[in-house]
Amino acid sequence: MVHTRSAARAPSLPQKIVRGYERYLQIALALPGSEASGVPSRKVHDTPCVKVCGKLLSRWRTEAEGALALRCDFLDRQILLQAQPRVFFLTGHYLNYPMVLIHLERISREVLVDVTERGWRFVAPRKLLEQHPKRSSQA
Repeated sequence: MVHTRSAARAPSLPQKIVRGYERYLQIALALPGSEASGVPSRKVHDTPCVKVCGKLLSRWRTEAEGALALRCDFLDRQILLQAQPRVFFLTGHYLNYPMVLIHLERISREVLVDVTERGWRFVAPRKLLEQHPKRSSQA
């Protein structure tokens, strides 16, 4: 898997955060059209990222606290920030950008799967959305 290269980028981060990113990659890369950084042109701020058909889905903030910056719409972001403030947060840099920051060591797998798929739906082209219908539990 690609995740070994990504994990190697952040040797100073605690292992539970590195494992959290590896868990995220397994979820994100299972979605159609997703690809992880592996070459310099696919990195954002020289940190690992995941793109969907060339559009940014997420960026691992290895230079900071090890949080994941994940694309989402502003309404979803507000709901996440209020529902789980120990898991989801923002910095001033992301206030006007449709992303939310996630403490990977604090998020449950179920919630991570849900927000990752929602982020994927936010950036995926229509053709992929039509090929990957929503799960009935997300109605």
